[in-house]
Amino acid sequence: MLMTKERRSAIRTLRGWAISVLQEAGAIRECETHGWMQDRADPHARERAFDIARQDAPEGLSQAEAVAEIEDVLASIGDTCPECPPDC
Repeated sequence: MLMTKERRSAIRTLRGWAISVLQEAGAIRECETHGWMQDRADPHARERAFDIARQDAPEGLSQAEAVAEIEDVLASIGDTCPECPPDC
C-alpha cells in the first residue's frame, strides 16, 4: 500500500510559513474578534513548533534558519490582542 505524507499548502512568505507552523503546533492563536495573532505561552506547543521547523524546513532553508524564523515570529507576537479591552 502506498503511503503519502500530507503536504502543507503553499505559503508565499517565510513569515507566513512560520505563522502556519506555530498555529499548527498550537503555540499561537488568532483573536476571534479582531484577527490578531496571540502567543499562547505554551512551552510544549512552542517546542512542537521548533520540532516541525527542524524536521520540515522550507526548501532552500537550513534547520537553523527555520528555527530562527519561528523565534522571530514569536518575538513579534504578544499574548493579548491590542484591540480587545483589558480584563478587569
